[in-house]
Amino acid sequence: MLACNAEPEPIIYGTDACHTCKMTLMDKKFGAELVTQKGKVYKFDDVNCMLNFYNDTENSAEQFKYKLVVDFSQPEKLITASDAFFLKSDEIKSPMASEIAAFESKDSMEKLKEEWNGIYLVWGEVVTQFKK
Repeated sequence: MLACNAEPEPIIYGTDACHTCKMTLMDKKFGAELVTQKGKVYKFDDVNCMLNFYNDTENSAEQFKYKLVVDFSQPEKLITASDAFFLKSDEIKSPMASEIAAFESKDSMEKLKEEWNGIYLVWGEVVTQFKK
């Protein structure tokens, strides 16, 4: 008997569809993924699509083994959302207009923060931004 494989999957841009808005994921600088403890993978084209689903899911904190976002500075690379550095700016043209980009390193985020007149956010603040 095989055990459930609760591991992330790569996002296949141009093929995978966002679980929330159903749009095809196209922009490799954006994307997100939730993986349940049982191994169900949900893919999203923007952090707000992920958080709309996440915030509507009962016991979301315990249900999801992985909460991942794409590193803006390393397209297609999934990183742990709670460890990411987020930048919010109206200069960020994300797929569903969240205006938020995620970064694995603070240095990468800081380089664009001034240029885009952005606001640095941590994971908890991003989650709160999209609570209904």
